[in-house]
Amino acid sequence: MTLLPDPEPRPRYFPVISVDDHLIEPPDLFEGRMPKGLAGQAPKLVESADGKQAWIYEEHAYPNIGLNAVVGRPKDEWTMEPARFDEMRRGCFDIHERIADMDAGGIWASLCFPSLIAGFAGTVFSRSRDPQLGLACVRAWNDWHHEVWAGTYPERIIPLQITWLRDPQVAAAEIRKNAERGFKALSFPENPANLDFPSVHTTYWDPVLRACEETETVICLHTGSAASALTRSPEAPLEEATTLFPVSGAITTAEWLWARVPLRFPRIRIALSEGGIGWVPMLLDRLDYVMAHSGLGGDAAWHGDLMPSEVVQRNFWFCSIDDPSALRVLDRIGVDHVMVESDYPHADSSWPDTQDLLRQRLSRLPDSDVAKVTHENAATLFRHPLPPPEWLAGVPGPGASRQAS
Repeated sequence: MTLLPDPEPRPRYFPVISVDDHLIEPPDLFEGRMPKGLAGQAPKLVESADGKQAWIYEEHAYPNIGLNAVVGRPKDEWTMEPARFDEMRRGCFDIHERIADMDAGGIWASLCFPSLIAGFAGTVFSRSRDPQLGLACVRAWNDWHHEVWAGTYPERIIPLQITWLRDPQVAAAEIRKNAERGFKALSFPENPANLDFPSVHTTYWDPVLRACEETETVICLHTGSAASALTRSPEAPLEEATTLFPVSGAITTAEWLWARVPLRFPRIRIALSEGGIGWVPMLLDRLDYVMAHSGLGGDAAWHGDLMPSEVVQRNFWFCSIDDPSALRVLDRIGVDHVMVESDYPHADSSWPDTQDLLRQRLSRLPDSDVAKVTHENAATLFRHPLPPPEWLAGVPGPGASRQAS
């Protein structure tokens, strides 16, 4: 496979905080981070006789699916075939190289979700046959993220944790402990019921929700974190699933809203990841219509001081990779609740041209709105610092971050 040369650093027009990127867990992630008696059962990267690599955990193989790490490779070589680490751009799994790639693309800060060995919300570990082993893997992943991925460049990476879904009391304790360590976000399944856990319509998750509310930990619901929320024909191609990502965002928001989560926890903050924003006006309009008709009575009656659409605009945040039509109705969505993503290193990624794409798409917005969407909203939501003026003023030469490291 071909790895393209490093791109020339792109002009920086404004700070960008990307609230949906991914990391590929490096082969040494679990080394030295597991309890002594469980170290031999931790996920291990193995290479088969045909040269393919995959993580092995509890006798199951978890390869790095090709489209999850294709930045820096020619599009005509993109496939779903599992990728080896030497076939990926090093920014996928090396934090120093990731910062260099962020510099090249003009991305000040990044929120990075797990990949397939953990699942986007750590669901692989929470569904382990051995609960003790699974919980140890959750803690090891968070320790690595704290020490290496976010800890090496704390001003550039927004710390995100996974948690233990099998016991919400244990999960709540982990969330509080991690909040004290500086974690600002939790990756959580968009619909736990899809994974055979209790749904958000029950009180099962209240300890987790309460811990997030009290510690100001943002609950991040990433599309695909709980299998598919949609019913599709078995013959449907992959492109159908990716086309429907925004539909998953609408379903997830409606699910959490009608579960009354924001009514029971009014200060909770929920961020939808990789769901786009085009569906948000439609959902708000539909909620208002439902409340004027079928939403006034029965068991499903809404009991709150705010309308459901107002609660969406209070408790939910949304992110966009490229939604040109929706930007025309940004006032309906709520400009204070829209953020951007680059989705590095996935096939959907706008890297290294994130700055130029945003400049084109946002050119008709007032400067104050551009600032909110590109960085201010994310900095406020995740309580993350903005860059110093000198970072924005100049474009570093190739490899500047590598040399600094």
